[in-house]
Amino acid sequence: MQGILGRKIGMTRVFGAEGRQTPVTVIEVGPCVVVQRKTKSQDGYDALKLGFVEVKASRASKPHAGQFKAANTTPKRFLREFAVGADEALKTGDAVTASVLDGVEYVDVIGVTKGQGFAGVVRRFRMAGGPMTHGGHSKRRIGSIGCRSYPGRVHKGKHMPGHMGNVQVTTQNLKVVQLRADENLLLVNGAVPGPAGALVEIRKALKKTKAGQGK
Repeated sequence: MQGILGRKIGMTRVFGAEGRQTPVTVIEVGPCVVVQRKTKSQDGYDALKLGFVEVKASRASKPHAGQFKAANTTPKRFLREFAVGADEALKTGDAVTASVLDGVEYVDVIGVTKGQGFAGVVRRFRMAGGPMTHGGHSKRRIGSIGCRSYPGRVHKGKHMPGHMGNVQVTTQNLKVVQLRADENLLLVNGAVPGPAGALVEIRKALKKTKAGQGK
């Protein structure tokens, strides 16, 4: 099993045996329900679809409602798939708990960042802006954006004012400080995208799996 679903609770700090403090993000991990088991023979690949956080039955679409009924579980708000091996013992309707992260030292956390609304380039990309003098007319403006006669256009990806935040971000290689399986809590060293209460996806780190391994 490659990961589990959870909810960001907030940040705090923990103290080690030597009294050194470590800033951590507390994540509620599971328990999740296996809503659907996909197999290579039927679906073309092996995976488990996990559900997390109960919602009203009226919130579920008809296709999802059929999956929940087949799994004999209540409708869930957060659904994600995780690749598994063909020999995985979990089946539809089974519960997945924080124990899937036992022995894991680093995780990747996927979440949606806080939405900041419409923002200018000074806030969005930390541009300097124009002279902040009396009579200046480009204090927080973007300035010239075009080219000369060739190519005579604005290049794609040019930093411009626009919607800031509310995008999916993956924070990689967060060190697991504590796993409190009996409380369904995971404490990781560092920040996790999104506000408190945001739904997140926790996966075993792909690029860093052992202590002391290169970045």
